Amino acid sequence: MPRFAAVDIGTNSTRLLIADVKRHGMADVERIEQVTGLGRDSTRSGRLTQESIGRTVRVLAGYGQRIRSAGVTASRAVATAATRDAVNREEFLSAARKALGFRPDVIGGEEEAVLCFRGATARHGDPDRMAVVDIGGGSTEIVTDDGGVSVNIGSIRLTERCLPTHPAAPEQLAAARRVAAEAMRTAGLAHRPETLGTAGTWTTLAAIHQRLDHFDPEAVEGTSLTLTDLEGMVSRLGKLTLDQKRAIPGLDPLRAPVILGGAVIAETALRVLGLETITVTSYDILDGVCLALAQGGR
Repeated sequence: MPRFAAVDIGTNSTRLLIADVKRHGMADVERIEQVTGLGRDSTRSGRLTQESIGRTVRVLAGYGQRIRSAGVTASRAVATAATRDAVNREEFLSAARKALGFRPDVIGGEEEAVLCFRGATARHGDPDRMAVVDIGGGSTEIVTDDGGVSVNIGSIRLTERCLPTHPAAPEQLAAARRVAAEAMRTAGLAHRPETLGTAGTWTTLAAIHQRLDHFDPEAVEGTSLTLTDLEGMVSRLGKLTLDQKRAIPGLDPLRAPVILGGAVIAETALRVLGLETITVTSYDILDGVCLALAQGGR
């Protein structure tokens, strides 16, 4: 059975999927996510820091070993907003190639959106009926089968720009909502009967909403979040100290500094798209990359 590996090097997290792709679907062999913060502290300088490069490369070295021992047919790593916008991206890509054993591809927002949509909808029925909202650390993709948009705002970038303190001051939270709304002002898409929210912000918000003792991707799959739910979480998270957020069950403590920014973007996305509810899925760009590899693409 063909086996494929996908690595997603995001602004906030670095993730691995090794999967067997069958004729009628996919079966996960291993799915790992680690918060590495590659794009942390780069919003103003435009440079990836040595600390963030080091953290990410160490994780990639471990992923490379896992890929080599898994007997994969083909593999691909994609690097998104933090890498494509960094003035020193070649420094990072060179180190990443040595760690992984192959060079990551820096992909643009359009390709990122297509891969996100393909992966998120692969196990959810008819893609023609769906829209997908993928909130990353550096960008947010909103896409349907007709195409989509990538907006240059994500949980890390919104946090560094507007939400530097914990708790957030009311004026900071108001500014974050304005910035998110302005970034997504032109992101309206044709209505679809179902909208999926994918990637770490959505799955974390689903875990918080369900009051899970620990994060479980199977438990959050299919969770419905309403606009009212998201407004309540933004209000709650905005009043907490960083230590209080780190203590929330189901929330990775490393994601705690930026979860409020992600929640603001989630809330704003529903408003911009005119939605009352969204369905959370743990399937995402990693699945899209594996499916593309299985069909002989990239």
